[in-house]
Amino acid sequence: MLDEFIHEPRVAYFSMEIALRNEIPTYAGGLGVLAGDTVRAAADLALPLVAVSLVSRAGYFRQEIDPQGRQTAHPAPWDPAAFARPVDAKIAVTIEDRLVWIGAWLYVLEGHMGGRQPVLLLDADLDENRPEDRAITHFLYGGDEVYRLKQEIVLGIGGVRLLQALGFRIRQYHLNEGHSALLGVELLHRNRYPAEDLRPGESPYDLPRVREQCNFTTHTPVEAGHDRFSYDLVARVLGEPIEIDVIKRLAGERELNMTRLALNLSEYVNGVAKRHAEVSRQMFPGYRVHAITNGVHPFTWTAKPFRTLYDHYLPGWCHQPELLVRADCCIPDDAVREARQQAKQGLIERVHQRMGVILDAQVPILGFARRMTAYKRPDLLFADLERLRVIARQHPFQIVLAGKAHPQDEGGKRLIEQLHSHARVLVDSVPIVYLPDYDLDTALALVTGADVWINTPLRPLEASGTSGMKAAFNGVPSLSVLDGWWIEGCIEGVTGWAIGDHTETNEGDAQALYDKLEQVVLPLYHDSTESGGWIRVMKGAISKNAAYFNSHRMMRRYATEAYIR
Repeated sequence: MLDEFIHEPRVAYFSMEIALRNEIPTYAGGLGVLAGDTVRAAADLALPLVAVSLVSRAGYFRQEIDPQGRQTAHPAPWDPAAFARPVDAKIAVTIEDRLVWIGAWLYVLEGHMGGRQPVLLLDADLDENRPEDRAITHFLYGGDEVYRLKQEIVLGIGGVRLLQALGFRIRQYHLNEGHSALLGVELLHRNRYPAEDLRPGESPYDLPRVREQCNFTTHTPVEAGHDRFSYDLVARVLGEPIEIDVIKRLAGERELNMTRLALNLSEYVNGVAKRHAEVSRQMFPGYRVHAITNGVHPFTWTAKPFRTLYDHYLPGWCHQPELLVRADCCIPDDAVREARQQAKQGLIERVHQRMGVILDAQVPILGFARRMTAYKRPDLLFADLERLRVIARQHPFQIVLAGKAHPQDEGGKRLIEQLHSHARVLVDSVPIVYLPDYDLDTALALVTGADVWINTPLRPLEASGTSGMKAAFNGVPSLSVLDGWWIEGCIEGVTGWAIGDHTETNEGDAQALYDKLEQVVLPLYHDSTESGGWIRVMKGAISKNAAYFNSHRMMRRYATEAYIR
Protein backbone atom coordinates (compact mmCIF):
# COMPACT_ATOMS: atom_id res chain seq x y z
CA MET A 1 0.00 0.00 0.00
CA LEU A 2 2.92 2.38 0.54
CA ASP A 3 4.00 2.34 -3.11
CA GLU A 4 1.48 5.02 -4.09
CA PHE A 5 2.91 7.39 -1.47
CA ILE A 6 6.69 7.08 -1.77
CA HIS A 7 7.15 7.97 -5.46
CA GLU A 8 7.41 11.73 -4.76
CA PRO A 9 8.85 13.88 -1.97
CA ARG A 10 6.37 14.73 0.78
CA VAL A 11 5.93 17.12 3.66
CA ALA A 12 6.11 15.20 6.95
CA TYR A 13 3.49 16.60 9.31
CA PHE A 14 4.19 15.66 12.94
CA SER A 15 1.46 15.99 15.58
CA MET A 16 1.09 14.33 18.98
CA GLU A 17 -2.64 13.98 18.35
CA ILE A 18 -4.77 13.74 15.22
CA ALA A 19 -8.53 13.42 14.72
CA LEU A 20 -9.07 10.97 11.86
CA ARG A 21 -12.60 9.77 12.52
CA ASN A 22 -14.99 9.49 15.43
CA GLU A 23 -14.21 5.82 16.06
CA ILE A 24 -10.47 6.49 16.40
CA PRO A 25 -9.86 8.39 19.68
CA THR A 26 -6.34 9.61 18.88
CA TYR A 27 -7.18 13.22 19.71
CA ALA A 28 -8.00 15.25 22.82
CA GLY A 29 -9.14 18.58 21.45
CA GLY A 30 -8.52 21.43 19.07
CA LEU A 31 -4.89 20.59 18.26
CA GLY A 32 -5.85 17.12 17.05
CA VAL A 33 -8.94 18.31 15.20
CA LEU A 34 -6.83 20.90 13.39
CA ALA A 35 -4.33 18.16 12.46
CA GLY A 36 -7.11 16.04 10.99
CA ASP A 37 -8.46 18.99 9.00
CA THR A 38 -4.92 19.70 7.76
CA VAL A 39 -4.58 16.20 6.32
CA ARG A 40 -8.10 16.30 4.83
CA ALA A 41 -7.35 19.60 3.13
CA ALA A 42 -4.07 18.19 1.79
CA ALA A 43 -6.06 15.30 0.32
CA ASP A 44 -8.47 17.69 -1.41
CA LEU A 45 -5.64 19.86 -2.77
CA ALA A 46 -3.42 16.91 -3.84
CA LEU A 47 -0.65 18.30 -1.64
CA PRO A 48 1.85 15.49 -0.97
CA LEU A 49 1.85 15.02 2.80
CA VAL A 50 2.54 12.22 5.26
CA ALA A 51 1.25 12.64 8.81
CA VAL A 52 3.07 11.12 11.79
CA SER A 53 1.43 10.65 15.18
CA LEU A 54 1.08 8.09 17.98
CA VAL A 55 -1.34 5.19 17.86
CA SER A 56 -2.69 5.95 21.37
CA ARG A 57 -4.27 2.50 21.68
CA ALA A 58 -6.00 3.41 24.95
CA GLY A 59 -7.42 6.58 23.38
CA TYR A 60 -8.02 9.76 25.35
CA PHE A 61 -10.95 8.85 27.61
CA ARG A 62 -14.69 8.29 27.53
CA GLN A 63 -16.58 10.77 29.66
CA GLU A 64 -19.45 9.81 31.95
CA ILE A 65 -21.30 12.52 33.87
CA ASP A 66 -23.66 11.74 36.75
CA PRO A 67 -26.77 13.85 37.53
CA GLN A 68 -24.70 16.10 39.84
CA GLY A 69 -22.26 16.82 37.03
CA ARG A 70 -19.39 14.72 38.37
CA GLN A 71 -17.15 13.52 35.56
CA THR A 72 -15.84 9.96 35.51
CA ALA A 73 -13.15 9.01 33.00
CA HIS A 74 -13.33 5.56 31.41
CA PRO A 75 -10.80 3.93 29.08
CA ALA A 76 -11.51 4.38 25.38
CA PRO A 77 -9.45 1.62 23.74
CA TRP A 78 -9.56 1.03 20.02
CA ASP A 79 -8.19 -1.65 17.72
CA PRO A 80 -5.83 -0.25 15.06
CA ALA A 81 -6.26 -3.42 12.99
CA ALA A 82 -9.90 -2.48 12.38
CA PHE A 83 -8.94 0.70 10.52
CA ALA A 84 -5.26 0.48 9.55
CA ARG A 85 -2.59 -1.92 8.39
CA PRO A 86 0.79 -2.59 10.03
CA VAL A 87 3.76 -1.37 8.04
CA ASP A 88 6.58 -3.70 7.11
CA ALA A 89 9.32 -1.94 9.04
CA LYS A 90 10.55 -1.41 12.58
CA ILE A 91 13.12 0.96 13.97
CA ALA A 92 14.64 1.40 17.42
CA VAL A 93 15.17 4.39 19.67
CA THR A 94 17.27 4.49 22.80
CA ILE A 95 15.32 5.14 26.00
CA GLU A 96 16.93 4.75 29.42
CA ASP A 97 19.99 3.10 27.83
CA ARG A 98 18.02 0.34 26.13
CA LEU A 99 16.61 -0.13 22.67
CA VAL A 100 12.87 0.35 22.32
CA TRP A 101 11.46 -0.92 19.05
CA ILE A 102 8.86 1.10 17.19
CA GLY A 103 6.49 -0.07 14.48
CA ALA A 104 3.57 1.76 12.91
CA TRP A 105 0.11 1.41 11.46
CA LEU A 106 -0.72 2.94 8.11
CA TYR A 107 -4.09 4.68 8.03
CA VAL A 108 -5.04 6.02 4.62
CA LEU A 109 -7.23 9.09 4.88
CA GLU A 110 -9.55 9.16 1.90
CA GLY A 111 -10.96 12.57 1.08
CA HIS A 112 -14.46 13.10 -0.25
CA MET A 113 -12.97 14.29 -3.56
CA GLY A 114 -10.91 11.11 -4.05
CA GLY A 115 -7.63 12.30 -2.56
CA ARG A 116 -5.61 9.95 -0.37
CA GLN A 117 -3.07 10.79 2.30
CA PRO A 118 -0.95 8.42 4.43
CA VAL A 119 -1.00 8.69 8.21
CA LEU A 120 1.57 6.75 10.25
CA LEU A 121 0.53 5.91 13.81
CA LEU A 122 3.66 4.95 15.76
CA ASP A 123 3.32 1.92 18.04
CA ALA A 124 5.67 0.62 20.75
CA ASP A 125 3.39 -2.28 21.72
CA LEU A 126 5.69 -4.90 20.18
CA ASP A 127 6.85 -8.28 21.43
CA GLU A 128 10.47 -7.11 21.39
CA ASN A 129 9.84 -4.54 24.12
CA ARG A 130 9.52 -4.72 27.89
CA PRO A 131 5.97 -4.32 29.27
CA GLU A 132 6.66 -0.77 30.47
CA ASP A 133 8.01 0.17 27.04
CA ARG A 134 5.09 -1.38 25.21
CA ALA A 135 2.82 1.08 27.03
CA ILE A 136 4.67 4.22 25.86
CA THR A 137 2.26 4.82 22.96
CA HIS A 138 -0.90 3.70 24.79
CA PHE A 139 -2.18 6.82 26.55
CA LEU A 140 -2.67 10.20 24.91
CA TYR A 141 -1.33 12.84 27.33
CA GLY A 142 -1.26 10.25 30.11
CA GLY A 143 1.26 9.61 32.85
CA ASP A 144 3.95 11.88 34.27
CA GLU A 145 6.70 13.95 32.67
CA VAL A 146 8.89 10.86 32.25
CA TYR A 147 6.14 9.18 30.23
CA ARG A 148 5.65 12.38 28.21
CA LEU A 149 9.36 12.63 27.39
CA LYS A 150 9.40 9.00 26.25
CA GLN A 151 6.43 9.68 23.99
CA GLU A 152 8.15 12.71 22.50
CA ILE A 153 11.30 10.67 21.82
CA VAL A 154 9.17 8.11 19.99
CA LEU A 155 7.30 10.78 18.04
CA GLY A 156 10.23 12.99 17.04
CA ILE A 157 13.23 10.68 16.76
CA GLY A 158 11.30 7.49 16.04
CA GLY A 159 9.11 9.22 13.46
CA VAL A 160 12.07 10.45 11.41
CA ARG A 161 13.72 7.03 11.50
CA LEU A 162 10.57 5.19 10.49
CA LEU A 163 9.93 7.50 7.55
CA GLN A 164 13.42 6.74 6.28
CA ALA A 165 13.02 3.01 6.86
CA LEU A 166 9.80 3.01 4.82
CA GLY A 167 11.40 4.82 1.90
CA PHE A 168 9.68 8.20 2.24
CA ARG A 169 11.54 11.13 0.73
CA ILE A 170 10.89 14.18 2.89
CA ARG A 171 11.16 17.70 1.48
CA GLN A 172 10.02 19.49 4.65
CA TYR A 173 9.18 18.65 8.25
CA HIS A 174 6.22 20.47 9.79
CA LEU A 175 6.06 20.42 13.59
CA ASN A 176 2.48 20.93 14.78
CA GLU A 177 3.33 22.24 18.27
CA GLY A 178 6.59 21.50 20.10
CA HIS A 179 5.94 17.87 21.09
CA SER A 180 7.92 16.60 18.08
CA ALA A 181 10.88 18.99 18.41
CA LEU A 182 13.33 16.16 19.01
CA LEU A 183 13.04 15.35 15.32
CA GLY A 184 15.37 18.33 14.85
CA VAL A 185 17.93 16.68 17.11
CA GLU A 186 17.72 13.55 14.95
CA LEU A 187 18.23 15.66 11.84
CA LEU A 188 21.28 17.31 13.41
CA HIS A 189 22.69 13.86 14.14
CA ARG A 190 22.20 12.98 10.46
CA ASN A 191 23.71 16.23 9.23
CA ARG A 192 27.09 16.04 10.96
CA TYR A 193 30.28 17.06 9.23
CA PRO A 194 33.21 14.61 9.22
CA ALA A 195 35.63 15.48 12.00
CA GLU A 196 38.51 15.85 9.54
CA ASP A 197 36.63 18.63 7.69
CA LEU A 198 36.22 20.80 10.77
CA ARG A 199 38.35 23.76 11.78
CA PRO A 200 39.14 24.20 15.50
CA GLY A 201 36.06 25.42 17.38
CA GLU A 202 33.72 24.92 14.39
CA SER A 203 30.32 23.29 15.03
CA PRO A 204 30.14 19.71 13.78
CA TYR A 205 26.47 20.15 12.79
CA ASP A 206 24.97 21.62 9.64
CA LEU A 207 22.42 23.74 11.50
CA PRO A 208 21.42 25.83 8.45
CA ARG A 209 20.58 22.65 6.53
CA VAL A 210 18.39 21.37 9.37
CA ARG A 211 16.66 24.72 9.76
CA GLU A 212 15.74 24.93 6.10
CA GLN A 213 14.03 21.54 6.36
CA CYS A 214 11.83 22.44 9.37
CA ASN A 215 8.67 24.51 9.89
CA PHE A 216 7.13 25.03 13.31
CA THR A 217 3.58 26.00 14.22
CA THR A 218 3.18 27.10 17.82
CA HIS A 219 -0.28 27.00 19.42
CA THR A 220 0.32 27.98 23.04
CA PRO A 221 0.19 31.66 24.07
CA VAL A 222 1.18 30.95 27.70
CA GLU A 223 4.77 30.29 28.79
CA ALA A 224 3.64 27.65 31.30
CA GLY A 225 1.97 25.63 28.55
CA HIS A 226 5.21 24.67 26.81
CA ASP A 227 6.82 21.30 27.55
CA ARG A 228 10.01 21.50 29.61
CA PHE A 229 12.25 18.75 30.91
CA SER A 230 15.16 18.95 33.35
CA TYR A 231 18.51 18.01 31.89
CA ASP A 232 18.94 15.36 34.58
CA LEU A 233 15.76 13.71 33.27
CA VAL A 234 16.88 14.15 29.68
CA ALA A 235 20.26 12.55 30.45
CA ARG A 236 18.57 9.59 32.16
CA VAL A 237 15.82 8.98 29.58
CA LEU A 238 17.23 10.26 26.28
CA GLY A 239 20.95 10.06 26.85
CA GLU A 240 23.11 12.27 24.66
CA PRO A 241 22.18 11.91 20.96
CA ILE A 242 24.24 15.04 20.33
CA GLU A 243 26.52 16.96 22.68
CA ILE A 244 24.65 18.36 25.66
CA ASP A 245 26.20 21.81 25.25
CA VAL A 246 24.73 21.96 21.73
CA ILE A 247 21.28 21.03 23.03
CA LYS A 248 21.54 23.66 25.74
CA ARG A 249 22.38 26.36 23.21
CA LEU A 250 19.29 25.38 21.22
CA ALA A 251 16.79 24.50 23.95
CA GLY A 252 17.79 26.58 26.97
CA GLU A 253 20.60 26.49 29.53
CA ARG A 254 18.52 25.56 32.60
CA GLU A 255 16.11 23.01 31.11
CA LEU A 256 15.12 21.56 27.77
CA ASN A 257 12.31 23.75 26.47
CA MET A 258 10.69 21.97 23.53
CA THR A 259 9.33 25.21 22.09
CA ARG A 260 12.76 26.88 22.22
CA LEU A 261 14.25 23.83 20.54
CA ALA A 262 11.64 23.95 17.76
CA LEU A 263 12.13 27.71 17.31
CA ASN A 264 15.89 27.37 16.95
CA LEU A 265 15.70 24.43 14.56
CA SER A 266 13.01 25.84 12.23
CA GLU A 267 13.46 28.34 9.43
CA TYR A 268 9.74 29.14 9.25
CA VAL A 269 7.74 29.71 12.44
CA ASN A 270 4.11 30.73 12.66
CA GLY A 271 1.35 31.40 15.13
CA VAL A 272 -2.23 30.39 14.42
CA ALA A 273 -3.83 33.86 14.34
CA LYS A 274 -2.53 37.40 13.87
CA ARG A 275 -2.92 38.23 17.55
CA HIS A 276 -1.33 34.94 18.59
CA ALA A 277 1.70 35.67 16.42
CA GLU A 278 2.05 39.03 18.20
CA VAL A 279 1.85 37.34 21.62
CA SER A 280 4.41 34.73 20.52
CA ARG A 281 6.84 37.42 19.38
CA GLN A 282 6.52 39.03 22.81
CA MET A 283 7.06 35.68 24.56
CA PHE A 284 10.05 34.80 22.40
CA PRO A 285 11.76 38.07 21.42
CA GLY A 286 14.25 37.81 18.62
CA TYR A 287 12.31 35.21 16.62
CA ARG A 288 10.38 36.00 13.48
CA VAL A 289 6.91 34.54 13.99
CA HIS A 290 4.58 34.69 11.00
CA ALA A 291 0.78 34.46 11.22
CA ILE A 292 -1.25 31.84 9.40
CA THR A 293 -4.69 31.87 10.94
CA ASN A 294 -6.21 28.43 11.32
CA GLY A 295 -9.04 27.17 9.18
CA VAL A 296 -11.50 24.26 9.22
CA HIS A 297 -12.26 21.61 6.61
CA PRO A 298 -15.31 22.72 4.60
CA PHE A 299 -16.91 19.38 3.77
CA THR A 300 -16.32 17.85 7.21
CA TRP A 301 -17.88 20.69 9.21
CA THR A 302 -20.81 21.59 6.99
CA ALA A 303 -24.21 20.01 7.68
CA LYS A 304 -25.77 18.06 4.82
CA PRO A 305 -28.57 20.62 4.24
CA PHE A 306 -25.95 23.36 3.74
CA ARG A 307 -23.77 21.15 1.56
CA THR A 308 -26.79 20.60 -0.70
CA LEU A 309 -27.53 24.32 -0.67
CA TYR A 310 -23.98 25.30 -1.62
CA ASP A 311 -23.72 22.57 -4.25
CA HIS A 312 -26.79 24.02 -5.97
CA TYR A 313 -25.99 27.73 -5.81
CA LEU A 314 -22.18 27.78 -5.53
CA PRO A 315 -20.85 24.60 -7.20
CA GLY A 316 -17.18 23.96 -6.50
CA TRP A 317 -17.33 25.52 -3.02
CA CYS A 318 -15.72 22.46 -1.40
CA HIS A 319 -12.54 22.89 -3.42
CA GLN A 320 -12.70 26.68 -3.57
CA PRO A 321 -14.41 27.79 -0.35
CA GLU A 322 -13.77 31.39 -1.36
CA LEU A 323 -16.80 31.00 -3.65
CA LEU A 324 -18.90 31.27 -0.49
CA VAL A 325 -18.22 35.03 -0.60
CA ARG A 326 -21.15 35.12 -3.02
CA ALA A 327 -23.57 33.52 -0.55
CA ASP A 328 -25.04 36.85 0.55
CA CYS A 329 -26.24 37.70 -2.95
CA CYS A 330 -26.60 34.34 -4.74
CA ILE A 331 -28.58 32.23 -2.26
CA PRO A 332 -32.24 33.09 -1.55
CA ASP A 333 -33.13 33.90 2.05
CA ASP A 334 -35.80 31.20 2.18
CA ALA A 335 -33.29 28.55 1.08
CA VAL A 336 -30.86 29.59 3.84
CA ARG A 337 -33.68 29.60 6.40
CA GLU A 338 -34.81 26.10 5.39
CA ALA A 339 -31.27 24.66 5.55
CA ARG A 340 -30.81 26.25 9.00
CA GLN A 341 -34.02 24.70 10.34
CA GLN A 342 -33.04 21.26 9.03
CA ALA A 343 -29.61 21.49 10.63
CA LYS A 344 -31.13 22.71 13.89
CA GLN A 345 -33.59 19.83 13.89
CA GLY A 346 -30.63 17.43 13.76
CA LEU A 347 -29.31 18.82 17.06
CA ILE A 348 -32.78 18.79 18.61
CA GLU A 349 -33.19 15.12 17.72
CA ARG A 350 -29.73 14.25 19.07
CA VAL A 351 -30.51 15.98 22.39
CA HIS A 352 -33.82 14.12 22.62
CA GLN A 353 -32.24 10.73 21.85
CA ARG A 354 -29.33 11.12 24.27
CA MET A 355 -30.84 13.17 27.09
CA GLY A 356 -34.61 12.77 26.76
CA VAL A 357 -35.04 16.54 26.55
CA ILE A 358 -37.20 18.12 23.86
CA LEU A 359 -35.93 21.53 22.74
CA ASP A 360 -38.16 24.06 20.98
CA ALA A 361 -37.31 24.56 17.30
CA GLN A 362 -38.74 28.10 17.43
CA VAL A 363 -36.49 29.23 20.30
CA PRO A 364 -32.82 30.15 19.69
CA ILE A 365 -30.17 27.72 20.90
CA LEU A 366 -26.92 29.08 22.32
CA GLY A 367 -24.11 26.59 21.77
CA PHE A 368 -20.94 26.30 23.87
CA ALA A 369 -18.61 23.30 23.50
CA ARG A 370 -14.88 23.01 24.12
CA ARG A 371 -12.33 21.62 26.55
CA MET A 372 -13.53 22.39 30.05
CA THR A 373 -10.76 24.32 31.74
CA ALA A 374 -10.50 27.61 33.62
CA TYR A 375 -9.21 29.91 30.87
CA LYS A 376 -12.10 28.95 28.56
CA ARG A 377 -14.49 30.45 31.16
CA PRO A 378 -17.49 28.19 30.49
CA ASP A 379 -19.08 29.68 33.62
CA LEU A 380 -19.06 33.28 32.34
CA LEU A 381 -22.52 32.89 30.83
CA PHE A 382 -23.80 31.93 34.29
CA ALA A 383 -22.15 34.72 36.27
CA ASP A 384 -25.57 36.23 37.14
CA LEU A 385 -28.38 33.68 37.17
CA GLU A 386 -31.05 36.23 38.01
CA ARG A 387 -30.03 38.34 35.03
CA LEU A 388 -30.37 35.27 32.81
CA ARG A 389 -33.89 34.72 34.15
CA VAL A 390 -34.84 38.30 33.38
CA ILE A 391 -33.48 38.06 29.85
CA ALA A 392 -35.20 34.72 29.24
CA ARG A 393 -38.59 36.08 30.34
CA GLN A 394 -38.38 38.77 27.70
CA HIS A 395 -36.50 36.83 24.99
CA PRO A 396 -36.64 33.03 25.53
CA PHE A 397 -33.53 31.01 24.68
CA GLN A 398 -32.03 27.54 25.24
CA ILE A 399 -28.45 26.44 25.94
CA VAL A 400 -26.61 23.29 24.84
CA LEU A 401 -23.18 22.61 26.38
CA ALA A 402 -20.52 19.95 25.92
CA GLY A 403 -16.88 19.39 26.79
CA LYS A 404 -14.39 17.20 28.62
CA ALA A 405 -12.07 18.18 31.43
CA HIS A 406 -8.68 16.47 31.48
CA PRO A 407 -8.81 13.74 34.16
CA GLN A 408 -6.07 15.55 36.12
CA ASP A 409 -7.70 18.98 35.80
CA GLU A 410 -9.65 19.21 39.05
CA GLY A 411 -10.65 22.79 38.33
CA GLY A 412 -12.08 21.80 34.98
CA LYS A 413 -14.08 18.98 36.55
CA ARG A 414 -15.47 21.40 39.14
CA LEU A 415 -16.59 23.69 36.32
CA ILE A 416 -18.66 20.86 34.83
CA GLU A 417 -20.30 20.32 38.24
CA GLN A 418 -21.02 24.03 38.50
CA LEU A 419 -22.63 24.11 35.06
CA HIS A 420 -24.94 21.26 36.06
CA SER A 421 -25.78 23.08 39.28
CA HIS A 422 -26.66 26.22 37.34
CA ALA A 423 -28.83 24.19 34.99
CA ARG A 424 -30.79 22.82 37.96
CA VAL A 425 -31.31 26.32 39.37
CA LEU A 426 -32.51 27.65 35.99
CA VAL A 427 -34.63 24.63 35.07
CA ASP A 428 -37.90 26.61 35.10
CA SER A 429 -36.48 29.57 33.16
CA VAL A 430 -33.88 28.40 30.65
CA PRO A 431 -33.70 24.86 29.18
CA ILE A 432 -30.06 23.79 29.56
CA VAL A 433 -28.60 20.50 28.30
CA TYR A 434 -25.07 19.19 28.82
CA LEU A 435 -24.18 16.52 26.24
CA PRO A 436 -21.63 14.05 27.70
CA ASP A 437 -18.64 12.41 26.01
CA TYR A 438 -17.81 15.25 23.63
CA ASP A 439 -16.46 13.84 20.35
CA LEU A 440 -16.38 14.68 16.63
CA ASP A 441 -20.00 13.68 16.04
CA THR A 442 -21.25 15.73 18.99
CA ALA A 443 -19.15 18.69 17.86
CA LEU A 444 -20.65 18.47 14.38
CA ALA A 445 -24.18 18.36 15.76
CA LEU A 446 -23.53 21.42 17.92
CA VAL A 447 -21.78 23.69 15.42
CA THR A 448 -24.40 22.89 12.79
CA GLY A 449 -27.47 22.93 15.05
CA ALA A 450 -26.95 25.93 17.35
CA ASP A 451 -28.29 29.36 16.41
CA VAL A 452 -25.56 31.38 18.15
CA TRP A 453 -22.04 30.22 18.97
CA ILE A 454 -20.59 31.39 22.29
CA ASN A 455 -16.87 31.63 23.10
CA THR A 456 -15.63 33.33 26.27
CA PRO A 457 -11.88 32.78 26.82
CA LEU A 458 -9.64 34.91 29.01
CA ARG A 459 -7.70 37.28 26.76
CA PRO A 460 -5.09 36.69 25.33
CA LEU A 461 -5.10 32.95 26.04
CA GLU A 462 -7.10 31.76 23.02
CA ALA A 463 -4.39 31.16 20.42
CA SER A 464 -6.91 30.76 17.62
CA GLY A 465 -10.04 28.72 18.29
CA THR A 466 -11.83 26.98 15.43
CA SER A 467 -15.29 26.03 16.69
CA GLY A 468 -16.75 29.38 15.60
CA MET A 469 -15.27 28.84 12.14
CA LYS A 470 -17.11 25.54 11.89
CA ALA A 471 -20.33 27.21 12.99
CA ALA A 472 -19.92 29.84 10.25
CA PHE A 473 -20.11 27.20 7.51
CA ASN A 474 -23.62 26.49 8.79
CA GLY A 475 -24.79 30.07 8.93
CA VAL A 476 -24.26 30.29 12.70
CA PRO A 477 -22.96 33.68 13.88
CA SER A 478 -20.62 33.95 16.87
CA LEU A 479 -21.03 35.96 20.05
CA SER A 480 -17.49 35.87 21.36
CA VAL A 481 -14.69 37.57 23.22
CA LEU A 482 -12.29 39.38 20.90
CA ASP A 483 -9.38 36.95 21.07
CA GLY A 484 -7.75 34.48 18.71
CA TRP A 485 -9.35 34.28 15.26
CA TRP A 486 -12.43 36.28 16.27
CA ILE A 487 -10.40 39.51 16.29
CA GLU A 488 -10.03 38.95 12.54
CA GLY A 489 -13.45 37.39 11.94
CA CYS A 490 -15.76 39.73 13.85
CA ILE A 491 -17.54 42.38 11.82
CA GLU A 492 -20.01 43.69 14.37
CA GLY A 493 -23.58 42.93 13.40
CA VAL A 494 -22.46 41.40 10.10
CA THR A 495 -20.72 38.11 11.00
CA GLY A 496 -21.73 38.09 14.66
CA TRP A 497 -21.01 40.17 17.75
CA ALA A 498 -18.15 40.94 20.12
CA ILE A 499 -18.19 40.52 23.88
CA GLY A 500 -16.30 43.47 25.31
CA ASP A 501 -13.59 45.24 23.30
CA HIS A 502 -10.01 44.78 22.11
CA THR A 503 -8.42 45.61 25.47
CA GLU A 504 -6.77 42.80 27.38
CA THR A 505 -8.70 43.44 30.57
CA ASN A 506 -11.29 40.73 31.16
CA GLU A 507 -13.31 42.65 33.70
CA GLY A 508 -16.86 43.43 32.68
CA ASP A 509 -17.14 40.62 30.14
CA ALA A 510 -20.16 39.05 31.85
CA GLN A 511 -22.01 42.36 31.83
CA ALA A 512 -21.08 42.91 28.19
CA LEU A 513 -22.28 39.40 27.30
CA TYR A 514 -25.64 39.95 29.00
CA ASP A 515 -26.10 43.39 27.44
CA LYS A 516 -25.39 42.09 23.95
CA LEU A 517 -27.74 39.13 24.40
CA GLU A 518 -30.56 41.23 25.84
CA GLN A 519 -30.30 44.30 23.66
CA VAL A 520 -29.04 43.02 20.31
CA VAL A 521 -28.79 39.29 19.63
CA LEU A 522 -32.02 37.85 21.04
CA PRO A 523 -34.24 40.76 19.95
CA LEU A 524 -32.91 40.42 16.39
CA TYR A 525 -33.71 36.69 16.42
CA HIS A 526 -37.21 37.12 17.83
CA ASP A 527 -38.27 40.31 16.05
CA SER A 528 -40.35 39.12 13.13
CA THR A 529 -41.04 42.72 12.10
CA GLU A 530 -37.43 43.24 11.03
CA SER A 531 -37.60 41.39 7.76
CA GLY A 532 -34.51 39.34 7.02
CA GLY A 533 -32.32 40.78 9.79
CA TRP A 534 -31.23 37.44 11.20
CA ILE A 535 -30.80 35.93 7.75
CA ARG A 536 -28.45 38.78 6.83
CA VAL A 537 -26.20 37.95 9.78
CA MET A 538 -26.29 34.24 8.89
CA LYS A 539 -25.26 35.09 5.33
CA GLY A 540 -22.57 37.38 6.70
CA ALA A 541 -21.09 34.50 8.71
CA ILE A 542 -21.02 32.35 5.57
CA SER A 543 -19.80 34.93 3.06
CA LYS A 544 -17.28 36.75 5.26
CA ASN A 545 -16.07 34.03 7.65
CA ALA A 546 -16.54 30.59 6.06
CA ALA A 547 -15.21 31.92 2.76
CA TYR A 548 -11.91 32.79 4.44
CA PHE A 549 -11.39 30.81 7.66
CA ASN A 550 -11.07 27.42 6.02
CA SER A 551 -8.36 24.77 5.83
CA HIS A 552 -7.89 25.19 2.06
CA ARG A 553 -6.79 28.82 2.41
CA MET A 554 -4.63 27.77 5.37
CA MET A 555 -2.90 24.96 3.47
CA ARG A 556 -2.36 27.06 0.36
CA ARG A 557 -0.54 29.58 2.55
CA TYR A 558 1.57 26.87 4.19
CA ALA A 559 2.44 25.51 0.75
CA THR A 560 3.51 28.86 -0.71
CA GLU A 561 5.12 30.43 2.36
CA ALA A 562 6.57 27.50 4.31
CA TYR A 563 6.87 24.38 2.17
CA ILE A 564 8.17 25.97 -1.05
CA ARG A 565 11.25 27.98 -0.12
